[in-house]
Amino acid sequence: MTPLEDFARAIEDDAGMDLSRACLLVAQDAYPELDVEHYLDRIARLAQRLEDRLRLVDRLPGPAAGREAAESRVIALNEFLFGELGFRGNAADYYDPRNSYLNEVIERRTGIPLTLSVLYLELGRRIGLALEGVSFPGHFLVQLRLRGGTLVLDPFSGGVPLSEAELRERLQRVIPEDAAADVPVAELPLDQFLEPATNRQILARLLRNLKGIFLERGEPERLLQVLNRMLVVQPDAAAELRDRGLVYQRLECWRPALQDLTDYLHREPDAADVAEVRACLVELAARCARMN
Repeated sequence: MTPLEDFARAIEDDAGMDLSRACLLVAQDAYPELDVEHYLDRIARLAQRLEDRLRLVDRLPGPAAGREAAESRVIALNEFLFGELGFRGNAADYYDPRNSYLNEVIERRTGIPLTLSVLYLELGRRIGLALEGVSFPGHFLVQLRLRGGTLVLDPFSGGVPLSEAELRERLQRVIPEDAAADVPVAELPLDQFLEPATNRQILARLLRNLKGIFLERGEPERLLQVLNRMLVVQPDAAAELRDRGLVYQRLECWRPALQDLTDYLHREPDAADVAEVRACLVELAARCARMN
């Protein structure tokens, strides 16, 4: 089985997907010898250490007893992950691709909002917290629904809870004021931005991060690996199919480029870039003809 086939099998069932495994499989593009099971075991052992502490605290008499409450477990998770272990957001070198590879996040104890959130989700769920990832505009977050409200947490900043005012301030930084017709950004309902992300949506966001990095760096081979995985995660994503065709063209892989761009026009016959893509197809068809 090829790495891409292994990845496809691992993400077949969104609800039953092992998110940390899927993220580590993505990292195999950069680290072909990566031992996925080793890192899964490390995550499991971290969670077990935390769970053992919580059990000990739960048995203590007095105020410490009963710390099974969700809020107490969030505090314990934050103290363990960000306090004791020293995980932190990599603000100094945000676009280092290592921040998007879960094995590197575990080794270097630093990452971007998304990868730190994946680790936070994996540890939190193992200690009984029903955490959800949130594709909040500009900055991935984690939330915990509680009776009477929702805790919205930022693993990039040490798991701090965010108030409604802070969330709205973040929205105003990333959403243009005229984006929502007659409704000011400050008055947009927050619920629409706090919908739980599916595992596939989380993987797609991770891959988009890597796509942007390798596009900016001008690394077409790495970009092609990312797009191959993106099309496994989102096979109907026509724009990703077009972009893969253009990368193939850049790498002088004429036939795959011709196939992808032809398929793109079949899917999007009224796309805004039809003229440009057709011009590419004329050139690619001529190059392929010369190969025969």
